[in-house]
Amino acid sequence: MLSRMAHHPDPARGAGDSGETLVRVGGVVFAIGAIATLVTVTPLLIGAEPLPTPAYLVSMLMGVGFAIAGAGLLRSVAEQRRQARRAQAGSSG
Repeated sequence: MLSRMAHHPDPARGAGDSGETLVRVGGVVFAIGAIATLVTVTPLLIGAEPLPTPAYLVSMLMGVGFAIAGAGLLRSVAEQRRQARRAQAGSSG
């Protein structure tokens, strides 16, 4: 399993790796925000004192992570389209 997770950069891919990296970073940031959301909502559900404002600000990382992952996805799609156009131009010309 570890060998599957090892990252070997492919020079032919170029910027495709950066899109994949953005998706992974976005996923991590989203997970941190989701955990913070659970932590901040729990006191409200059990009737305890609410957490201070910074805890709620960390919860906003959920949306930031979603946006980062979406940007990485769009970047990967754009790179795949460029590669497909190059391959099509190379085979027809």
